[in-house]
Amino acid sequence: MTRILVVDDEPQMLRTLKINLHARRYSVLTAATGSEALESAGRTPPDAVLLDLGLPDLDGMDIIRGLRAWSAVPIIVLSGRTDAYDKVDALDAGADDYLTKPFVMEELLARMRAVLRRPAGEAAPARIAVGEHTVDLAAAVVTGPDGPVRLTPTEWKILRLLLASPGRLVPGKQMLREIWGPEAENHGNYLRVYLAGLRRKLEPDPTRPRHLITEPGIGYRFEA
Repeated sequence: MTRILVVDDEPQMLRTLKINLHARRYSVLTAATGSEALESAGRTPPDAVLLDLGLPDLDGMDIIRGLRAWSAVPIIVLSGRTDAYDKVDALDAGADDYLTKPFVMEELLARMRAVLRRPAGEAAPARIAVGEHTVDLAAAVVTGPDGPVRLTPTEWKILRLLLASPGRLVPGKQMLREIWGPEAENHGNYLRVYLAGLRRKLEPDPTRPRHLITEPGIGYRFEA
């Protein structure tokens, strides 16, 4: 049974999440403080962590860094902090995803299924379907309903980063660093231009993307 560690100091939130997760046959561990969370994760390693940032003893960012020091467990932040900088900081610290409270339970469950879908460290498959297109990562070839689709070298770099973490949010700053270098961290317009080009080539309707998703002010994700 998949084990989820829920970390939140609000009793009502803990109760709600526990009920919903149990109803979907997840095993649930709970913690109301950061120290309890780290102790619980060390004693009984979870398969995923749902983490509130506003804890009474430790800041949630410290919990993320503490877990990342020894574990690759998927971490989804559930927080009332809505500032984009808080979201970017959490993702840069090692969180896999970020949902702002209040959230829709079905969205949380979908994102949790996404981060659980592929064990951390597992290599991405050589061929991945992006809608009606097949991406052969080994051969660097994209084939669509009308035949081969040509991607530029930069488009390939962006697509590889997203396909390596299906369902997981990839921070924009991380993508900028890996593709253009540290000096490009504040040039989000680079990504917007290239993502627009990728969507024109791979999405059925580029104006309503289903596979190459933007999380405004934070980053991008690939949804199969």
